[in-house]
Amino acid sequence: MGLIHHVELWVDDLGLAERQWGPVLLALGCEPFQHWEHGRSWRLGDSYVVLEQSPALLPGGHQRLRAGLNHLAVHGSRDAVAAALGAGWQVRVDTGEAVHLIDAQGFELEVVCGS
Repeated sequence: MGLIHHVELWVDDLGLAERQWGPVLLALGCEPFQHWEHGRSWRLGDSYVVLEQSPALLPGGHQRLRAGLNHLAVHGSRDAVAAALGAGWQVRVDTGEAVHLIDAQGFELEVVCGS
């Protein structure tokens, strides 16, 4: 068993999040896991990532520079980066070993491509 059971990201626009995160998570080897009115999830092994547009969500949007989640870092590949770019993500920083990507809702994903 790994350290992380699941990560749940609350998003303002579930449709947009699914269009942007889905291709990246698939490229990282995840499989679709759960699907319900307000959320979706993808699983890899014992861990999964949830995107949810909860009815309890407070207005204001995600801001990675406020207290809370700054970014999510995953082991990946340049194929996952290409999938992200194809889904509309923007590169924030590319160090050669890791690529920091920003989605349209302000979430940052770091794809560590080194060994």
